[in-house]
Amino acid sequence: MRSKSTQLVSQERYRAPARPAAGADEESQRKLPGLKSPISARLVSLVIFLAVLALFGFQAGAELKFQPPEFEGGHQLPPTTVPAPRAPPLQYLDLAVLTAALAVAGWLVHKKRSRRGLMALSIFSLLYFGFWRKGCICSIGSVQNVALAIADRGYTLPVTVAAFFLLPLLFALFAGRLFCAGVCPHGALQDLVLLKPVKVPPWLEHGLGLLPFIYLGGGVLLAATGSFFLFCQYDPFVPIFRLSGRALMVIAGVLFLVLGVFVSRPFCRFLCPYGALLKLCAVAAKWRVTVTPDHCVRCRICEVACPTGAISEPEPPLPDAQMPGRGGRRLMGLIALVPVLMLAGAWLGGQFSVPASRLHPTVSLAERLVRAQANLAAPEALAAKGQLPSAEDLALVRAQSAPAEILATAAGIRRHFSLGGWVFGAWVGLVLGAKLVSLSVPRPRTDYEPEHGGCFACARCFEYCPRERVSARVVAAAGTAPGTGAAPRSV
Repeated sequence: MRSKSTQLVSQERYRAPARPAAGADEESQRKLPGLKSPISARLVSLVIFLAVLALFGFQAGAELKFQPPEFEGGHQLPPTTVPAPRAPPLQYLDLAVLTAALAVAGWLVHKKRSRRGLMALSIFSLLYFGFWRKGCICSIGSVQNVALAIADRGYTLPVTVAAFFLLPLLFALFAGRLFCAGVCPHGALQDLVLLKPVKVPPWLEHGLGLLPFIYLGGGVLLAATGSFFLFCQYDPFVPIFRLSGRALMVIAGVLFLVLGVFVSRPFCRFLCPYGALLKLCAVAAKWRVTVTPDHCVRCRICEVACPTGAISEPEPPLPDAQMPGRGGRRLMGLIALVPVLMLAGAWLGGQFSVPASRLHPTVSLAERLVRAQANLAAPEALAAKGQLPSAEDLALVRAQSAPAEILATAAGIRRHFSLGGWVFGAWVGLVLGAKLVSLSVPRPRTDYEPEHGGCFACARCFEYCPRERVSARVVAAAGTAPGTGAAPRSV
């Protein structure tokens, strides 16, 4: 058993230095030779992005080569909101570009440790997967295709869509969130507008961090029941990529970009459903992002430089005598609370399954059919009054020809929603319980380290770390990447 003096020495070793006073962060950065402010680089990137956006604007104003025919009765063609499907060779080209981009991102993060390289890769991904491919196919939306393929045996999952879903997750299992680092066009667009990053309070960060997991469960439920693809219809950045879309989503995209000037990657951190899956995979990554190439000097510059607050402070290990104490009892109590939260969530989800089922078009049509069977107005009667029948009216007329089939299909969909509501509620309870448990688990660490799941691998902390800069100067003559050569001299 260790003596009391030995424990005090051990705790003194792990004690973090005092937080620098206001203005000390800038003073520490000025002491590093050759360290430049990142605002000028961001302004240049923003100017390039606006120029590219203007270039793509000419394509949006182009006219059709062949005008559509004129229909009788005032019918108009609906606007095209989804890009035309690409030929299979071009789809495999997209897959090859995704694979190459993920590999390059891994090399830039773990081998080259280059922030500039990641910025160049992000701009390329924004242009290719964003404006050129118009945000489709994307890994975020592929989650819904996979959910529909699992629930509906009649739906065939395209190979390229399955690959877009699996590849970033496989890379995250081995090397962290490389897709977020420089391949995702959503993250690249938000990175370009970040000028004055503001730290989000930890309590708010933890609370909003639950939304992507809940959003993921809701989108999977709606996709598995065949209702609609929630992530695609309410994606705030796809209208920007396509230079067209619903006014609501255009406004949402603009608001996210305005918020992104001050808050780093608000969509990625607090709403992205695919980011929730990547976070789970990155926790178990084999090669994790490290701030320093050799050892940490606890200068705290990386903590200031990280705009997402993903740098964890050193924590001393708890003495053995304190493990079975109050903290251990609280942890065991929270673990026992998880199944209770899951059961309560499952019951609440089952109660809301009937209202949620009305989001499915067949269920909504069946309810309208039941209400309007007695006083249904035919399209001819509406036309006689000078009113054009809507698409809902025409669907209701067609459903009246086979009401039993429509009602039977709607009843089957509601049974699926009943089961899905229980599963979704249990998932929400599991998310809440797992968050409480994770906050109570002690994680001793001796250095400032990026969070295993929360780090976006953006490489900002690399260029600010003094050990990284010393290592870069020492190994430059040997021609090796920082962190791969011999250990540099101490500072």
